[in-house]
Amino acid sequence: MLDADAAAAHVRSTWTDEIIPLLTEYVRIPALSPDFDPDWSANGHLDAAADLLSGWAADRDIGGAVVEVHRPEGLTPLITVDIPAHGSGSAGDTVLLYGHLDKQPPMEGWSDGRGPWEPVREGERLYGRGVADDGYALPASLVAIEAVRGAGGDHARCLVVVEASEESGSPDLPAHLVGLGDAVGTPSLVIGLDSGMGDWEHFWTTTSLRGLVLATVEVEVLTEGVHSGTAGGVVPSSFDVLRVLLDRVSNPMTGEVMLPSVGVTIPPERIAQAAEIAGVLGDVAAEYPFAGTTRSLSGHGEQALLARSWKAALEVTGLDGAPPPSHAGNVLRPRTVAKLSLRVPPALDARAVADELIETLTSDPPHGARITCSSDTAESGWAAPPTAPWLLSALDAAGHAAFDSAPLGHGEGGTIPFMGMLGARFPEAQFVITGVLGPGSNAHGPNEFLHIPSGERITIATAHLLDGHANR
Repeated sequence: MLDADAAAAHVRSTWTDEIIPLLTEYVRIPALSPDFDPDWSANGHLDAAADLLSGWAADRDIGGAVVEVHRPEGLTPLITVDIPAHGSGSAGDTVLLYGHLDKQPPMEGWSDGRGPWEPVREGERLYGRGVADDGYALPASLVAIEAVRGAGGDHARCLVVVEASEESGSPDLPAHLVGLGDAVGTPSLVIGLDSGMGDWEHFWTTTSLRGLVLATVEVEVLTEGVHSGTAGGVVPSSFDVLRVLLDRVSNPMTGEVMLPSVGVTIPPERIAQAAEIAGVLGDVAAEYPFAGTTRSLSGHGEQALLARSWKAALEVTGLDGAPPPSHAGNVLRPRTVAKLSLRVPPALDARAVADELIETLTSDPPHGARITCSSDTAESGWAAPPTAPWLLSALDAAGHAAFDSAPLGHGEGGTIPFMGMLGARFPEAQFVITGVLGPGSNAHGPNEFLHIPSGERITIATAHLLDGHANR
């Protein structure tokens, strides 16, 4: 039987003595995801991060563990740690624990004294890019397993998988899964450590994830720039054409995405869940750093929660074809290019949405402008299957052991492509998607931080889940 006090003591001491020093080194590696570092192989940062984390894993005293870094030609590295069952855990059963090591770009706006590649410890927070998204996942997984073993608990065979292309939509994962073949087994439980928390006081699990379509649209009206005084009023503005096209996709005043394919009926249980969570969290819209008198598109409370988890949303994440204002001349520009990020409700076919998006943007071009559009990333979302009774009990035990409170579930607006892949491949598996990204953690933005006590608690909760799974 798992000794909860002994498990917690091991987790907390190991976080202090070993995980924090490891993550401090990890922050210093600018391991950008391939979309943001096309020369990732030559630059070597993803490999350096994989070597750092896998080296730490190999030094752990976990009997029978096999640590490997898979580097097929042309693919980003993948770490696997294969750990045999312990105690009464079944050797023929598998728990898959997931994380990733690649990072988003630095972004501007870091506070004085902080930076993306320079770790800064301030009280209970460790600042730096990738520390909470998702560098902590591998050490947390292994220390949870150590805690189970050292505190008299049990676990089935565990396979820890850490990829290096998640922030680019996990394009390399399908090929890696093919390469791993039977080594993945048939997981009956998947624990993903790449999600978030509604507050710091509860064990939060994610009940759904939105999908993601990334697209690039280019509008060309000229073969070269011309004097705006002689052409203005004759030649259409490429920016105006882009605005017209985007208005076909989303309402700029309400944010509603108008593509027919993204319309979904939100399950009644998720609406009820949002109402419950709104009572716990209060005004979730208040967590965003609105400028001036900017208001929420979706109101507050329950509606805001549903908007960011079950409704589509479009954002222009990048623009090209224009100089910065300080270098702008009186030129009617020949082209405008936009990078689009379209979040897709759970359980929809993201590729079908991408095809509709491209058709909407390229058909009947305004003023006959040349429009090109492509989408290399279309990752479907994920919705949790019905929770098995044994997992309900295990979640409750984990929540009380780690947070001294009952667990809570909520929908997340982000995308973890691997969860969709696994859900389709292993429809009988149970899923626990959780993570340390709590209020203000600001993953992908400036001042990203890891709340250290929450990292410890998530690790403790994971240990209880492993033991509960083995003894179900």
